[in-house]
Amino acid sequence: MNINRRQFIKYSAAAFAMLLLDKGPALAAPDQGVERWVKGVCRYCGTGCGVMVGVRDNKVVMVKGDPNNHNRGMLCLKGALLPSVVHAPDRLTQPLIRKEGKLTPASWDEALDLTAAKFKEAMAQFGAQSVGFYGSGQNLTEESYLANKIFKGGLKCNNVDGNPRLCMASAVGGYVTTFGKDEPFGSYEDLDAATCFFIIGSNTSECHPVLFRRIAARKQNDKNVRVIVVDPRVTNTARIADMHLAIRPGTDLALLNAMAHIILNEELDEPRFHSKYAAFKAVEDGKPVDKTFEDYRAFLAEYTPEKAAEITGIPAAAIVKAAQLFASSSATMSLWCMGLNQRVRGVWANNLVHNLHLLTGKLGRPGSTSFSLTGQPNACGGVRDTGSLAHLLPAGRVVANKDHRNQMEALWGLPPDSLHPDPGLFATALFGALGEKVKALLVLCTNPAQSLPNVKKYTQNLRHPGKFMAVIEAFGDAETLKYADVVFPAAFWCEREGVYGCSERRYSLLEKAIDPPGQARPSVNILVDLATRMGVDPKFVPFKNSAEVWDEWRTVSASSAYNFKGMTRERLRKTSGLLWPCPTEDHPGTKIRYVRGEDPNVPADHPDKYFFYGNPNGRATIWLRPHKPAAEEPDAEYPLVMTTGRVIDQWHTGTMTNKVPEIRAAFPNAYVEINVEDAKRLNINNGDSVLVETRRGKLTLPARVGEVCRPGLIFTPFFDAKKLVNELTVDAIDDISKQPEFKICAARIARA
Repeated sequence: MNINRRQFIKYSAAAFAMLLLDKGPALAAPDQGVERWVKGVCRYCGTGCGVMVGVRDNKVVMVKGDPNNHNRGMLCLKGALLPSVVHAPDRLTQPLIRKEGKLTPASWDEALDLTAAKFKEAMAQFGAQSVGFYGSGQNLTEESYLANKIFKGGLKCNNVDGNPRLCMASAVGGYVTTFGKDEPFGSYEDLDAATCFFIIGSNTSECHPVLFRRIAARKQNDKNVRVIVVDPRVTNTARIADMHLAIRPGTDLALLNAMAHIILNEELDEPRFHSKYAAFKAVEDGKPVDKTFEDYRAFLAEYTPEKAAEITGIPAAAIVKAAQLFASSSATMSLWCMGLNQRVRGVWANNLVHNLHLLTGKLGRPGSTSFSLTGQPNACGGVRDTGSLAHLLPAGRVVANKDHRNQMEALWGLPPDSLHPDPGLFATALFGALGEKVKALLVLCTNPAQSLPNVKKYTQNLRHPGKFMAVIEAFGDAETLKYADVVFPAAFWCEREGVYGCSERRYSLLEKAIDPPGQARPSVNILVDLATRMGVDPKFVPFKNSAEVWDEWRTVSASSAYNFKGMTRERLRKTSGLLWPCPTEDHPGTKIRYVRGEDPNVPADHPDKYFFYGNPNGRATIWLRPHKPAAEEPDAEYPLVMTTGRVIDQWHTGTMTNKVPEIRAAFPNAYVEINVEDAKRLNINNGDSVLVETRRGKLTLPARVGEVCRPGLIFTPFFDAKKLVNELTVDAIDDISKQPEFKICAARIARA
């Protein structure tokens, strides 16, 4: 199949149209001589689409949507083209060791022994905190749980972080500070019941296309459904909106506070809900303090529609109408992604979306929920749930809490007070310390040399002569391999079995379909082998396969609010996945949390319908969060705002999608999107080579001139390894989540 970008989009549109007609999988093709079908989960975004993997002669020859899963047989074109990724010519098939500057083939024993020796040497000389692990929201749940256990429990090192720090940490912070526990309130079934969709900071049509098709189908089939999109670009998501609020980048806090102001002033709130189930808080002198409803009303007084219009660039009347639609709808569902998360006030922005739902009581009923979309297939189940970030422990526990550490010590069979009490280094701090404080690092299934913000700053550390870095990877052209000292070839996707956890708390089993190429091994086996060679007691990591890891992990979960003890391997094999909590083998899973009769963590005899058991007072928190500017705003020298993101054709750093000839032909290179007014002023025409410059670097990119971006904004995707867009982005971080502000920096452009 040879297609250009126009055809690529056409096929995606065809898939959308087929969904509206309830015709099942679009782009249906002959079964191409498939000998057997194996159940799995798509390898791309956090939607977690169920797939059927077609196998012939130990090769994946076809991938199609599973009609019995939540995606109803639908699949985006990237998912359908996964066979080309599995059998890419640059698959790694043997271990590599860097000798005289060049990666050269080695035996497994050589590579494992060298890596173990380097880690042991660092720990012996500089202590346990001189090593680290950097993981991924693309790892299997078992791989992340195991790596976390090895480093935090076996090596007593909390320098365990991963790329979800770059994408989902602010969503975690938002859920925890509002509801007391991470992960969404509702499920994808809310998409079929909502009468108002409030989409902010998400180009759902390109980043979560199957979910977007479901939203569009809902709108198509019910003329009463309304869609509000808040985005500085006129995306395909915005094109279906009843209201598109083309916000000035970085001003979401003012908009959300203004909407709350309007809801209260027009008495569109639900006092019976928020007076009973919410408490009010603010931060003063760095500490949370209790506030009253009247304090909150007074705080909102300055966020009039007119004041918000000045800040956001959205007409005051439009802000009023959006607030009215949100509050008056019988069921409002908010959806957001990186546009809110990748900000220096990302946690605050998440809190303010939750505030709107708590004020209006639009939670815990079909179609009424605040729902954070996830960018990777297992950032939720694999990293957030397993506690595989530097400040976390498994199942919602935190490193800094002594009781939580003691709980994990008991569960892992460790002596009391043996876990290190201090949080480890988060992503940018970890790479900033590489070669200095951190001497040895293990990287699994991620590409930080392309995905970190202000990446040139951190590649200096990747080149540091005092660092050792081993990488477990499936593909030979990942940018990070340029800096690796040892490379372990990993089994990819359906070449091993394991569990993915998607955005809606659904755990699904990816079954093994084929054998990995050459000497490539499952990462679980690599991690166990490395751990024992590093000196970890074999009894601490007695696992022969991922199924054994899963059984331990679900047992660990049983003592928490995450409890999915009832999700046995065989049960997952027989179903299309289950939503936690799921405490027993006869429990159906939980579609709505915090509601009596729905969530098993809420006692059946609890006197109230809602119980936010993650907070000591049993209530959710409405936060007083003021508007604050971005870390770097435009000025006379750099008068434009640059933002980055994904496009439907490619995915993240392109390590997988660039393996697909059809995708590579349709969309081979990055570009810069410019508003027609800015282009005219700067004498830039469509297709011109343009120099894009920030305070951190510059790139030459082809121009796309149009009216997608609002005036003053430029956009570029970050998938192109030949044009490292993250050399331009800022690495300022959110104070709470430590997530970087990829979405906003000051820039200037000129014809090259």
